[in-house]
Amino acid sequence: MFEFRKNKYFRFSVVAVCYLLWIIWVGNFWLLPGLAVIYDMYLTKKVNWSFWKSRTRKNSVLIEWLDALIFAVLAVTFINIFFFQNYKIPTGSMEKSLLKGDHLFVSKVTYGPRIPNTPLHFPFAQHTMPLTVKTKSYLEWIRWPYKRIGGLRQIKRNDVVVFNFPEGDTVVIQNQAQGYLSIVRQYVEQFIQNDINRGDSVMPRSYYYKKARDFVWNQYDIVIRPVDRRDNYIKRCVALPGDTLEIINTQVYINGKPQPVIPEMQFRYSVRTNGARLNPRVVEKIGIPEEDFLQTYTPDVYLCPLTNKNADDLRKLPNVVAVEKMIKPVGEYESYIFPHTLRYRWNEDNFGPLVMPAKGVTIALSLDNLAIYERIITTYEANTLNIRDGKIFINGKEAHSYTFKMNYYFMMGDNRHDSADSRFWGFVPEDHIVGSPVFIWLSVNKAKGFLNKIRWKRLFMIIR
Repeated sequence: MFEFRKNKYFRFSVVAVCYLLWIIWVGNFWLLPGLAVIYDMYLTKKVNWSFWKSRTRKNSVLIEWLDALIFAVLAVTFINIFFFQNYKIPTGSMEKSLLKGDHLFVSKVTYGPRIPNTPLHFPFAQHTMPLTVKTKSYLEWIRWPYKRIGGLRQIKRNDVVVFNFPEGDTVVIQNQAQGYLSIVRQYVEQFIQNDINRGDSVMPRSYYYKKARDFVWNQYDIVIRPVDRRDNYIKRCVALPGDTLEIINTQVYINGKPQPVIPEMQFRYSVRTNGARLNPRVVEKIGIPEEDFLQTYTPDVYLCPLTNKNADDLRKLPNVVAVEKMIKPVGEYESYIFPHTLRYRWNEDNFGPLVMPAKGVTIALSLDNLAIYERIITTYEANTLNIRDGKIFINGKEAHSYTFKMNYYFMMGDNRHDSADSRFWGFVPEDHIVGSPVFIWLSVNKAKGFLNKIRWKRLFMIIR
């Protein structure tokens, strides 16, 4: 009945049409000569494109397995680049919305797939060869510029998004869990404190930044990674290009309006009892893992990340006296919070207002706001920037304004007091966007026993 499917002309036609549609989607008509290859593979067969296989005699089982493996690797690589890939939640920054050990189906089609910056790479390795610590899994002989193919839609506010870590361009091999710039800033604070402790004069911060950078480069192994080879992160997009974001006492406001309630979002709370210990079984019944509770030096006080519902349920327990959200006050400066300057005395809970850069928008540039836009100008949009005699120079010319070449987003984790996100390292450029997680196809809790490791209720759960 379906014998026509074996007809070489039918098979050629199907493959050729699919290839043409792919070329139109990609928008690169230099790929049209590939039709000649398809024509030869299915019709004329002048060239043995599968050179590892013999056309004249039966191949061994090993060759057949090799052929199947090569096809599988090429097919999965193509699918991962243009359609979807797996992503595993490595940390608790999105709890309780997403849990550590969740495996996600991430759609590349939603926002449009990117053409790889580094197309020559070892399959399925993000940036490092398996079983090695610092051997690159990619070659930079070919470096393609950023290009995104048309997707189904644009990013919306409160979408959960997978993206490349913006500060992952420079990586300290010995401490890859922490961003290079964060490590440098820690040494800046340490060197300043050392001078204060010794009674020495405190130098300008630029002096300590140079000293810290030199120290890190001399003490550690450093690697530079292109955009598509940086670590993948997952957060919620809270602000779009052109939006004004402000955080007041943990409440996020976008363009003056409060962010819609996210039921599973959690904050760190102080839980005080009447002296009696919290019963782990009771606590777990209301959806709080026992390991989340950290008992302080005061026996009746616990610290714990809680959702609004968790907090309300705890308040109902007879031995709980108070459940209070821990909030840093306005004006309490934290050096690890973007843009890392005393000009902006922001912290995790009180931040902004900050306007999201948008493609084509021109902003006035001054020494006062340069800290906010410096990384955009230099790292993300590849300009040179210098300050001479109190004046700003971009690409050698004095600049009083700057026009953005890309759109930028603000990402935050739902576990608001345990998430390294845009509050710490700033904007996410559009060329760092990887895709949209659609559903959880597997969820594993390593803390549980063998039979209880899989969280069955989370399988195929839609991500919102």
